[in-house]
Amino acid sequence: MTTAEAVILAIVEGLTEFIPVSSTGHLILTEAALKMQENTYGDFLKVFTVGVQFGAILAVVLLYWKRFFQSLDFYFKIFVAFLPAAVVGLLLHKQIEALLSSVLTVAVSLIVGGVILILVDKIFHRQIEESEHDEDTITVKELNEFGVDTKKEVLKKFEIGWMQAFIIGCFQTVSMVPGVSRSAATIVGGLTQKLNIKRAAEFSFFLAVPTILGAATLELYKNFYRITGENIDLLIIGNVISFVVGMIAIRFFIGLITRFGLKIFGYYRVLLGICILILYALGHLHQIKVG
Repeated sequence: MTTAEAVILAIVEGLTEFIPVSSTGHLILTEAALKMQENTYGDFLKVFTVGVQFGAILAVVLLYWKRFFQSLDFYFKIFVAFLPAAVVGLLLHKQIEALLSSVLTVAVSLIVGGVILILVDKIFHRQIEESEHDEDTITVKELNEFGVDTKKEVLKKFEIGWMQAFIIGCFQTVSMVPGVSRSAATIVGGLTQKLNIKRAAEFSFFLAVPTILGAATLELYKNFYRITGENIDLLIIGNVISFVVGMIAIRFFIGLITRFGLKIFGYYRVLLGICILILYALGHLHQIKVG
């Protein structure tokens, strides 16, 4: 793999991991467009696309570290939300890998998911609109050392119930189909559980940490022998880039969905899916071999 190809894949990962357009789908399509599987470094390609996700995870932890480390109870709720995907992933691992080889699966999933996002935007428009006025901090009164009332801005606690977390986790299992998008599935799940779109997106970010960390660690463990001294530098470069781009994408995404909702991502998915089908029909895209 060349440095330029590594940079391109890392940028795609950082841009798409946390927005509802499917990072896996975009990586598959990028590899197909660049015909990267036809080169001799095909074995390392799988390791790279998995390993580069660690940079994106770090972006979430650093941006939301105050919320992420708010309480032990919150950790347990994230774990409960993580369990459905962990169980389904272990049980259907081979079937999921088979789906990853299909560009057509990605295209259809993008279109269907796009239509769903457009409908969801209309159904949950109130929860989208109210997120504009949902501030991250609240003002509290407290006595200072002189006994005088003062006002202080403190971070608002992220409120979510156990059953809400579990149901959102069940929605996440749908994202194992390439092109569906983990972010889209969990945000829609959050909206069904009465979270406004800003909080649904943030919980999606938090849930990404154990989900991606677990899946990436398992894949790297199984394919560790494919990492050599020659390509460690590419992994380092890729993670640095996915970290920086991921931080920018998260900031941009939160501002975008609180103002415009999910429909713009829905239209983008439908358009991209149609373009992929056309290119595939013309013979410009080929199936990707996994593993």
